[in-house]
Amino acid sequence: MTTVARVVLDSPLPQLDRLFDYRVPAEHEDACVPGVRVKVPLRTGARMSDAYVIEVVEDGPGAPGGAFPGELSAIETLVSPVPVLAPEIWTLARAVADRAAGVASDVLRLAVPTRQVRVEKAWLARDPDHVPPPVEAPAVTGYASGVVEGILSENQRAAVAAIPHPVQLPTAAPDGDAEAAADADPSDTGALAAAAAPAPAPVAPAWVPGWALTLAEAAARTLATERSAVIAVPDFRDLTNLERALHALVPAERVVRFDAKQTNGQRAKALLQARTHPVVAIGNRTAMYAPASDLGLIAMWDDGDASFIEPRAPYVHTRDVALVRAAQSGAALLFLSHARSTDVQRLVELHWLDDVTPLRAAVPKVVPTAQQVSAEGFAAQARIPSSAWRAAREASRTGPVLVQVANPGFGTGLVCADCGERAHCRVCGGPLGIPTHGAVPQCRFCGALAAGYRCPTCGGGKLKAVGQGAQRTADELGRAFPGTRIIVADGSRPVDEVPARPAVVVATRGAEPSTPGGYACVLLLDGEKMLGREGLRVQEEVLRFWTNAAAKGAPGAEVYLVGIGGSLATAMALWRLDTPAHDELVDRRELMFPPAVRVATLTGTEEAVTAAVEALGEAPVGPVLGPVPVDDPVPGTVRAIVRFPYAHGTEVAATLKAEVIRRSSTRRVLPGGNRRRAAPTLRARLDDAEPFAEV
Repeated sequence: MTTVARVVLDSPLPQLDRLFDYRVPAEHEDACVPGVRVKVPLRTGARMSDAYVIEVVEDGPGAPGGAFPGELSAIETLVSPVPVLAPEIWTLARAVADRAAGVASDVLRLAVPTRQVRVEKAWLARDPDHVPPPVEAPAVTGYASGVVEGILSENQRAAVAAIPHPVQLPTAAPDGDAEAAADADPSDTGALAAAAAPAPAPVAPAWVPGWALTLAEAAARTLATERSAVIAVPDFRDLTNLERALHALVPAERVVRFDAKQTNGQRAKALLQARTHPVVAIGNRTAMYAPASDLGLIAMWDDGDASFIEPRAPYVHTRDVALVRAAQSGAALLFLSHARSTDVQRLVELHWLDDVTPLRAAVPKVVPTAQQVSAEGFAAQARIPSSAWRAAREASRTGPVLVQVANPGFGTGLVCADCGERAHCRVCGGPLGIPTHGAVPQCRFCGALAAGYRCPTCGGGKLKAVGQGAQRTADELGRAFPGTRIIVADGSRPVDEVPARPAVVVATRGAEPSTPGGYACVLLLDGEKMLGREGLRVQEEVLRFWTNAAAKGAPGAEVYLVGIGGSLATAMALWRLDTPAHDELVDRRELMFPPAVRVATLTGTEEAVTAAVEALGEAPVGPVLGPVPVDDPVPGTVRAIVRFPYAHGTEVAATLKAEVIRRSSTRRVLPGGNRRRAAPTLRARLDDAEPFAEV
């Protein structure tokens, strides 16, 4: 009998996206187990490829299926005896790649970091008998008794409405040694020594968002049953809040981070730690691929955030990875948010997800200024209504005030002071702007400076700012609130947290810092400008920005929604945030736009795109959009958008992948003696959000 290893090659080529059989040399038979890294020959003995062992089987006359008639190539090198690819992660990667018509090795690059020898040696030298500290099962506060607990214990799925307003973390438990010393026999010298030890320093109370405590309690309850939990959040601020909430309930040893700020060594250590014993794996997109043992909970916070869209092939949204993994593992699945995405709303209306709301909703006091008594004259044209001014001024005397604006910088754009023509960059044609008052104009796209700018229309050399960005708003508020500290928070000046002292915080959408206890008042400006953008998901994105900012207010704080009326303002005032998602989903069904249907974007030559559409047959449910010309380095590139039902997803993905493989294997060499191959004539991307994004 011959020992055969079936491996997956670390190659982005779609024609190599399958398992290959290699003979295992006798010296590697003991260490060659599923999940280890190996090097194998590809085509010729001189060309080596990295690979992962997926399974090890016996091949011979008595083996199932019979023996391979030819001679198998042997594994060249066993890179490491440490199994870094867990079987469940390979199953997940294979399913995710097949769903997106992609290559499994592209998914594995997200799931498995590069090799770190020092980390592997430390993991091999660990104490295998080490038992991590146990975890008590807390109740999930803020919801009806037993509702969330029942979902966790029965491995159900739910869309959970998060509790707004920051909450104070539970106080730290008393030190165990101090308790024992207080009740010990005075004749016990060991107890006397413990009693003589200094008491632990009191822990300052910490404040976290309500959603962070909910997820921490759910994860701790799962971990108490010795099952792992995986939680994905959009950015580093959310990750800090979640980690702070977890450390109040779970020992630090049992919390593992997976995020983009980690080094390869830290990621490798986290991966091996997650495979050792049940943990709570937290992080951004890559956390969903954490090899958590005996998975009991998968959760996401704010799944509608654009940060969850993977920018690398196969471009799978983290929400879809969570859905696939929940179906494979049977773990409980939670989607927490203030404003529900249309994707989650669709699953709720299909009764695939249960709808869970807080027991007593602490609804923020949202005041839509457009529904107040209208003012006259210049007051009606003011950017901030008088009622919002008075509330902000009064609140700034006792605590911080949050002002959310749409854009960073001093102004949203520059125009010629003489003719009013919009100023554009001479290098790339992008819009010009100024980050601060008096700064040199520069391009918002390429960053090129525009010193000595001359208007191409009238020849004028003076520019004036139009619109009001974060810096200009801060300057105006600084003059209106003399003696009050003004803080600007945006992408170039990130601020994680501000103290609970009088201040005015001007922040762009999504960059709002936290504050202990919450803001005394919140102003939501530039709503019309945010909603005026073009894009399929503009309304739900803007509602997310508003609700996440409003939830940072203290209990009882007023939230002023400036200049917005209609159904969105009503939904905000009543905090019925599922209503806009339902209405939006109804419109998407009529138009046959995602998430009512799935879409596939085909890009390439017109002949290749047309052939791929014809190969799909009757799968599309609506007319194909396109093909239309697109901006691409390759001349003649077109794009078509195919819409199809979810039930046809497997069929469409397999057909498109076959077309991509066929086109990739027949690429021609570039003319003129260039030995490089031409670019692929067909690219397929499923569930692509780019054609429906802002334009």
